[in-house]
This record gives sequence, C-alpha cells and structure tokens, in this order.
Amino acid sequence: MSDAAAPPGEDPIDRHLLETLVCPLTRSTLRYDRSAQELISEGAALAYPIRNGIPVMLVDEARRIED
Repeated sequence: MSDAAAPPGEDPIDRHLLETLVCPLTRSTLRYDRSAQELISEGAALAYPIRNGIPVMLVDEARRIED
C-alpha cells in the first residue's frame, strides 16, 4: 500500500469497501464526506474518521455530530 495521496478526483479508499461498511452502533449505511474524510452515520449522529485511507470504525474514535 502506498502512502501517496490519491490522484485528483479519486477517493482515497476503495468504493467497494465503502459500500459494505455499516455503522457499528446502528448497523445503518454510511455517507462518505470526502472533504472531511469521514464516514457519517445519520442514525447515530457520529462521524467516523478515515486515516491514511483506512476507515476507523470505532465508536470511541468517532466524532459526535451536532445538530
């Protein structure tokens, strides 16, 4: 795996992986926020970070989304 940034216009993580991931708390689908590099769980109001192209799917590492 390379540490190089993804080429412009390409997501830094695999699209198929994104389609299979679910929120570990609610088991609901996630929305990808490219600009913040986060996976958003609307149901849990949590944003899971993506670090070096790897989603961190731990509730303790997620950021609480404020309304």
